Amino acid sequence: MHRTRVRAHARVQAAVAAALLAPLAACSSSGSPTASATGASRIADDRPVTVTVTPTGEGAEAGEPVTVTARHARLTSVTVTDGEGRRLAGKVARDGTSWISDRKAAPGTAYAVTAATRTAGGTAGRTKASFTTAPADKVNKVDWRPGAGATVGIAQPISLVFDNPVKNRAEVEKQLRISTSNDTEGSWGWMRDWSGRDRVDWRPREYWKPGTKVTLDAELNGTDSGTDGGWFVRDYTTTFTVGARQIVEVDLDNHRLTLVRDGRTVRRIPVSGGTPGGDKRSWRGTAVLMAKEGTINMNSETVGLADAYDKMVDYSMRLTWSGMYAHAAPWNARYFGNDNRSSGCIGMSDADAAWFYGQVRPGDPFEITGKETKGVVAPGNGFGAWNVSWARWQGMSALS
Repeated sequence: MHRTRVRAHARVQAAVAAALLAPLAACSSSGSPTASATGASRIADDRPVTVTVTPTGEGAEAGEPVTVTARHARLTSVTVTDGEGRRLAGKVARDGTSWISDRKAAPGTAYAVTAATRTAGGTAGRTKASFTTAPADKVNKVDWRPGAGATVGIAQPISLVFDNPVKNRAEVEKQLRISTSNDTEGSWGWMRDWSGRDRVDWRPREYWKPGTKVTLDAELNGTDSGTDGGWFVRDYTTTFTVGARQIVEVDLDNHRLTLVRDGRTVRRIPVSGGTPGGDKRSWRGTAVLMAKEGTINMNSETVGLADAYDKMVDYSMRLTWSGMYAHAAPWNARYFGNDNRSSGCIGMSDADAAWFYGQVRPGDPFEITGKETKGVVAPGNGFGAWNVSWARWQGMSALS
């Protein structure tokens, strides 16, 4: 009986052991299902990748950024080039699924797009696409000052005059970037040019510091001017340097011009300004020397003074679009230093004009004072921005 109990007990123990081993065997065999699940995951991670580019097709609308999106993958790089091989820079989003260009697609341009992708499963891919934007039905152009490589006076603004109206002023202004060698503070101001065209100038808060290097990057290509203005189809850039600190002080009450350089008086010159009491009066305020034009024909009919004069004039230095100059005026010699008897200009002797012409440069400010004047030089009449307060000037920005 005892042996029987032992054998029975042994069989029970064996049965219990088998029961206990059964689940262990099931767990150990789970390696196969796990491998199968991993394979399914890899298949899911390597689903077909879809890359979408906008704009798309032929004759696409310009003026919008280029966007590239990826589905079932991350973008590792995107390259967009135009027909001349120039790249359109942009950035990939943090999640890696989209890319957008920094600038807008320009009109009448063919673009090639190459997008590199990588799936979560590690598969790399490359997608190519292309599109062409519709040509501009109207083009806007820019005339800008100062010219590249110029050395200018301390009052020289950066001035852009547009061929056609600019309704989208804020969009245009966003594309205008000024960089200086000394972080000069300044602002854009919109106005109507003397010619009647739209214009925007950038001036510092105060006169430039001598030696400042300035660069304008007008990245306008692909920007729409707005109604009746047309598209910009190119960029513009200019770089210039500010020269010595020269200020021309013109005292019309005492009939005297003084050249001040770096705070020191260089020379005083007797002059005769515009005749009091009518349209022949001079302007007052700050005028900026626009150009040294040398010997030119001056005809009073071009400035609304009938047939008052028509003569060749030497050492002509333009101060306003409306026709105010500093120049040699030997026919007025008896009035120099004594009386204002010109037709609005600042006249001086041949000898003084020759010397003075050799000293000044475009961008030098003429600070003009006098009781018998016809008003302050307007911002659009030459470079009259300095006659506007800084607060008001900032308010003339489309982004203010």
